[in-house]
Amino acid sequence: MNPNLAKYVLRNPIHFLAFGFGAGLSPVAPGTMGTIVGIPVYLLLVQFSQHVYITVVFLFAVLGVWLCHTSAKALNVPDHPGIVWDEITGFLITMFLLPVGWKEILAGFLLFRLFDIWKPFPIRWLDRQIKGGLGIMLDDIVAGLFAFFILQAMMKLWGSVLPGF
Repeated sequence: MNPNLAKYVLRNPIHFLAFGFGAGLSPVAPGTMGTIVGIPVYLLLVQFSQHVYITVVFLFAVLGVWLCHTSAKALNVPDHPGIVWDEITGFLITMFLLPVGWKEILAGFLLFRLFDIWKPFPIRWLDRQIKGGLGIMLDDIVAGLFAFFILQAMMKLWGSVLPGF
């Protein structure tokens, strides 16, 4: 970890948020660390109504476009790997409407990370074609939607996201 980058991120509220409360400073797998930060955020949000949950996630997405754009521009890196607000938001999208439990969190985490890393069409296309804060956010939003729909289908088919567990 670059100590100058850490000071810069931790002292600036915009970068602090864009870097997932500092999780994006991890020298190993910053996107995964950002997704891990999404777990306590999810556990907090799930205590509220579905309307409040989805409204907050929408606000995270809108705010994220600005946060990620501002941070990337200030760092002069189009999509700095430490910017993980998009992973937090994508994970929250993945988890919407799921029952609260370790199986659901694990399945949501793994499936979201799979789509975020693999980037099947159209995620990779969006990642390459759309730049700035919107581009940073959009591929993770779509990865979150892919994971959301698969987990919802699993719940409908099997009544669980991890059948047999």
